[in-house]
Amino acid sequence: MRYLALLTRIIDGTSRTALGLIFLALIAVVSLQIFTRTFGLYSPVWTEELSRYLLLYMTAFGIGLSFVTGELVNVDMLQEAVPARVAWWMRLFAAVATAGMCIAMIYPSWLFTSIGAFQRSPSLRWTMDYLHASMLILSVLLLIFAVARVVGMLVGIDDGHPQRPEEI
Repeated sequence: MRYLALLTRIIDGTSRTALGLIFLALIAVVSLQIFTRTFGLYSPVWTEELSRYLLLYMTAFGIGLSFVTGELVNVDMLQEAVPARVAWWMRLFAAVATAGMCIAMIYPSWLFTSIGAFQRSPSLRWTMDYLHASMLILSVLLLIFAVARVVGMLVGIDDGHPQRPEEI
């Protein structure tokens, strides 16, 4: 269990750092768009494309963190209306279903990523596999966080409730 907690902490920290850097890059790209359009300057066409790709990567690195903190879609009202033991089983089932969905997404995401090696983005001219990889990263990170929750619930170190960032 100690290794699982360490792995989760490392992935959590890496995801937070990547998310921050991507958000910083997005701020810079959008600021460039706003500045050039406000003052009637030439607005580089690649800024539109890059901002879309940065949003994909923000989602990929943020999804596991959202899962841990309970910011994804949840059925809190239903869980509060049933006995605590039933709510625990509902949270466990939701985490197992999330992990199962991620397992089902990994191979298609890998295929999608590999197909991108034969395509190029319109304005940046990057191979699309770097951009399609965001879906693979999303699937793997969400899988890790979901499995960590399932294992934690089964061994009794996690009750499945959303955690505040300072608790992680």
